[in-house]
Amino acid sequence: MTASLSLSAEDLLSTTRAVRLRLDLTRPVEPEVIKRCVELACQAPTGRNRQRWDFVVVTDPGRRRALADLYRLGLRAPTQPVPYDGVDRSAGDPAAQQRMSRSAQHLFEHLHEVPALVVPTVRVVRVREPSIVHQANTWGSILPAVWSFMLAARAHGLGTAWTTPHLHYEREAAELLGIPYATVMQVALSPLAYTIGTDFRVGPRVDVGEVLHLNRW
Repeated sequence: MTASLSLSAEDLLSTTRAVRLRLDLTRPVEPEVIKRCVELACQAPTGRNRQRWDFVVVTDPGRRRALADLYRLGLRAPTQPVPYDGVDRSAGDPAAQQRMSRSAQHLFEHLHEVPALVVPTVRVVRVREPSIVHQANTWGSILPAVWSFMLAARAHGLGTAWTTPHLHYEREAAELLGIPYATVMQVALSPLAYTIGTDFRVGPRVDVGEVLHLNRW
């Protein structure tokens, strides 16, 4: 198994980035490394210890290409509106927006070439209009595990990114991957590949004083 990077907990937490441009498309990811990242993900907290998570890892070239096509279709022809709530704390940085657009375009063009695609899922009873409590319960039972997976990947020199466009065609993706659509909900699609270089910087973020509220808003 590839040795882990020597990162402190703070380095790991502050330099785990969404990686698109710096994914190594030529180097396979060893199955034992993927398994270890999933093992660490499954140590995440989960509501009532129900452990409703599953991770579908796609390395087969044909299935990768088909899944990448659904991702691209979700961007070209979304099946539902993606509401914009008007909040964008990075909008004042045109250079950052330009970098984001360039990296997103790169992933759009090369997603099928990424050595592994990871689809995290959560077992559910699908509800037409779930309450906020139902939603919080469901997402709270999968998001910590996915973030732990991404941290574990970073620690092993791998890059990831949380993407959702393929969910516009979730049912088609379920059919492609043999996921039981009625009882298992896909939550994301993440590329998984070794990174080109491992030196990632702390990301530009708003000052903590803008987001930290003590006792009240």
